[in-house]
This record gives sequence, C-alpha cells and structure tokens, in this order.
Amino acid sequence: MRRFRHIRAPLCSALLLTAAAAVHADTYFVTIAGLGGEPDYEQRFAKLATDLDRVFNSAGATGHVFTLSGKDATRARLLATLDTIAKQAKPEDDFVLTLIGHGTYDGVQYKFNVVGPDISAASLAEACAHITAKRQLIVNTTSASGGSVAELARKGRAVIAATKSGTEKNATVFARYWVDALQDSGADVDKNEAISALEAFKYATAKTAAFYDSQKRLATEHAVFVDTRRGGPVRVASTDTGAGRLLASVTLVRFGGGVAKPSAVAGNPAKRSLLTKKEQLEQRIDTLKYQRAALSPQEYKRQLTESLVALAKVQEELDK
Repeated sequence: MRRFRHIRAPLCSALLLTAAAAVHADTYFVTIAGLGGEPDYEQRFAKLATDLDRVFNSAGATGHVFTLSGKDATRARLLATLDTIAKQAKPEDDFVLTLIGHGTYDGVQYKFNVVGPDISAASLAEACAHITAKRQLIVNTTSASGGSVAELARKGRAVIAATKSGTEKNATVFARYWVDALQDSGADVDKNEAISALEAFKYATAKTAAFYDSQKRLATEHAVFVDTRRGGPVRVASTDTGAGRLLASVTLVRFGGGVAKPSAVAGNPAKRSLLTKKEQLEQRIDTLKYQRAALSPQEYKRQLTESLVALAKVQEELDK
C-alpha cells in the first residue's frame, strides 16, 4: 500500500499541473481584413474585423488580439504578426486566424488579396507551422477559400472555408454571419454560456442558406470544414468519423466575467429589433451588388450610399 501511495502522489501532481495549465492557457486571435477593391467592400471588411476585435478583446487577460486592416493589411505585417505569436505562444495555448476579404484560385494555388503582394495558402501554412499551440483554427471567409483548405489543414488544426472549392469565386456572405454568430446568444445551442467554433459554423451556414433562399437565388457558396485527417472537407459533423470534434473543443466566446453578454441583447426587444434591421440592410446591400448590372451607375451609387448610411446609424445604436 505504501508503494502504491508513492506512485499515486506524482500522478496526482501531474494531473493538477495539467489542470492548472488548462486554466491558464491563453488564446491568440489574429484577424486580417484584406483588400476590398471597392469602397463598400473596404468598409464592410474593415467593420467585420473591428467587430471581431471587440468580441475577442472581451476574452480578458487570457486573450491576445491582433487585428490588421486598411494599410496594415499587408503580407509582411501578417507574417510578422504570426512570427511574434510563434515566439510567444505555448503548446497549451489556442491560436485562431480569421481571413476576411477576397481570395483567388487559379486551379493550383489559392491567394488571399492583401495590400501589396498577395499571400498564398502555402505561405500561410508555413508561417502557422512555427506556432506551437497544439489547438489551432483558421477561418477563411473569402471567396474561393475552398481552394486553401488542402494547404492549411494539418493535425491539431481545424480549417473552415466559406466555399467548398476554389471555383466558388463570388464574394461571400458567410463572413458576416460568422461574425454575427459570435455576438448572438442564439448560436449557443447547448446553453453553456460559450460559443464554440462548431456552433458558430452551424449558425453561419444556416444563416447563409436562409439568405440565398430569401433572395430566391442559387447559392454561390457552400461552407466546409476539416478538423480530422480522415477524409476531405465536410459540411456537417459526424460521430462516425470524428468530424467536428476539434471544432467543438475550440471556444471562441465566453459569456460573463464582466463581459457584456450576447444574451443581454437577445433579451432586449429594442436591440433585437436593431439586429433584425441590420440584417435586412446587409441583405439589401448584397442584393444591390447582385442587381448592379441592371442599374445605372448613378442609381446604384445612390441606393448603395443610402443603405450604407442607414447601416452605420443602426450599428451606432447597437454599440451604445
């Protein structure tokens, strides 16, 4: 019995150390809003990045947030940021990279459009490989993002793409709903006061599908994810293959702890009304882009400006 106790004590100590490490693990969030090509896209991408910056900063002392947009959204700045994290992050930490903007795919190589030279999926994968965090998530919300999955996927890293392949090249709406998911308590399906990457994925894909249905348009984007080395990208989690298990383990937002709860918005009728209005305006802007060829340049600009101004006012009310 004495010998058993001597063996058990180190085991208990090891378990306590493991638990302590888990409690004190940090999360490194990197968000980059790439080139828009047009003023309205530039504004939208920058706003999405700003929203994520605010959400991730609510993580408190355990969150390290890096956000690049505008002139700072360059290949060099992104690689430098990833290098900084590679020097700071520990194996027990989490790492989350979100790409917002446009992407291209030539049938062989995916590239993310940034200020100056674009950055390829291969270059991103190489930079992220130096980050020792064992649990990683890359969320590529760009057009043609499906073309980046094969390069970015690796053991211990979940990859989400807004499109199922590099040939889905239209601007996506998935990005907007991904950001909305992290601000809406409705995404917290299991009601544990936290939103996982899998919950956010399910929310965003459902909202994206509903958008195309409401517009009576054929969907030009089909989000996928891969978080297991068994098989290729999928659209739904599976207990048989384990697909979705890693996504479910990555927590992106926790409620409480002095942080404004999404549920506070959900319980406020005025705020819910504003959120509904915001979504309607964003859908109107997307519809305008779809109908652009049928409008004169002057009429398109007038309607777009009107919608953008209204959207900015709604957002201002939401931020109060």
